[in-house]
Amino acid sequence: MKRAAALAALVVAALALFPAPSPPALGEATTGDPALAKLVRSAAGEGGYRGLSVALVEDGRIRHAGVGDTGGPDPRPVDEHTSYELGSIAKPMTGMLLASLAGEGLSPGTPVRDKLPGVRFSDPAVGSATLAELSSHRAGVPSVRVTPLSFLRSYLYVFAGQDPYGAAGTRSMLDDAAAVSAEGRGEVAYSNLGVALLGQALAEHAGTGYEDLLRGRILAPLGMDSTVVLGPDEPLPAGHAHGEEKNGLPMEPWRDHGHAGAGGAVWSTSHDVARLVQGVMAGSAPGADAATPRFDAGRDERIGYGWFTTRHGEREITWHNGGTGGFRTYAGFDRASGRGVVVMGNTGTPVDGVGLRLLGVEAPDDDGPEIRPLVFALTFPFAGLGLLYSAFRTPGLDRVSVVSRVLYGMLFLGLGHTAGAWGVVPPFVWALGAGVLGAATAAALTRWPGLPLSAKPVRWHTWLSPAIPAALLIGFTVVLVT
Repeated sequence: MKRAAALAALVVAALALFPAPSPPALGEATTGDPALAKLVRSAAGEGGYRGLSVALVEDGRIRHAGVGDTGGPDPRPVDEHTSYELGSIAKPMTGMLLASLAGEGLSPGTPVRDKLPGVRFSDPAVGSATLAELSSHRAGVPSVRVTPLSFLRSYLYVFAGQDPYGAAGTRSMLDDAAAVSAEGRGEVAYSNLGVALLGQALAEHAGTGYEDLLRGRILAPLGMDSTVVLGPDEPLPAGHAHGEEKNGLPMEPWRDHGHAGAGGAVWSTSHDVARLVQGVMAGSAPGADAATPRFDAGRDERIGYGWFTTRHGEREITWHNGGTGGFRTYAGFDRASGRGVVVMGNTGTPVDGVGLRLLGVEAPDDDGPEIRPLVFALTFPFAGLGLLYSAFRTPGLDRVSVVSRVLYGMLFLGLGHTAGAWGVVPPFVWALGAGVLGAATAAALTRWPGLPLSAKPVRWHTWLSPAIPAALLIGFTVVLVT
């Protein structure tokens, strides 16, 4: 038995090295300005990125550089025209819409219910939130509405990379806003739902859709022709980057166009966002006054209509970042020095530090890896240890138990593969876990001829023991491949 287990462990672990997790790495491909590309590589360091498209605004001109590739089945070098999911950088653009409309008479103090009279807010405090409060995250509206379905989607996002918003449209977003309660009004508390609600209210005020309002007021005047809000059935932009998590898990595009005002389903390029930064920094962009700090956000930070301004020593950086499934973005500028930066990446690794370093600001220390994916990586692959112990030490082992535990071991091996912190934990650890399960299975099979079907009398519920992990394993597999 020991010899069979050892041989199985070696063979399975060796074979498992081929499908082991493959965290992203920044490739050698380089486009654009070579000097800027060199600075980008230095600022990015070693870990967590696959492709970075960067724009640097200084002395009245814009330089571009791309390092790495798009990922996906046909990886290509990234450049200033590569499309990424923009994420929450759309929030300050929604703030700019508010500032632009305010210049034509719309009061930022208008309650949102006045612009959306058809929405029946269950909490009057949500309906009475002003447009300015929504834009500055001071309305007390939660970031998302938590429901059993949203809870399930959050786990499908973590373990399978699926869109956690489920392609939510405008009606769904408004239903969520109508159902939530406001807490802590007047204090800055980041809210995706609040800014999405603001975007729809501004569109209703203008008598058009959010995308048309954004294009007419902000995108077209700035020449941001590659920035789009995608509908649920519209194709992704040509040549787009493919998003993946820090551990290499491919991520599904987010199709939540109902949250477009907050960044849902918005795609853009570093070329376009650089025009935004240049225009806001110069004060020439429509609604550029949105970047003016108006409210205290704590920790040396203030906020305007969507734009944050943070003090770093003697420097003040006005900025916003974005994060979706497998994409991270950053746009910031130092008005005093006249320098701005845009960084867009196609992995789940934050790019804020890269942007700050390119602005000449010492980036805060990394908080280190998240605990949950670290635990997943160090425990889930080794679910077979229990069966390995039982195969050698438990006299009362039975066939039903063996099948059930092998299936659970396979399930947790898969979950560990997709959700573990493989950018921190070496991927060969996953292969070792596969080897442990192989050894456990081999050891149990050597005892198989002498094992009873079940250690307890067979009843209908006896078959639930293997049926449950089998169903979960099949469901997990189906979710991953569809």
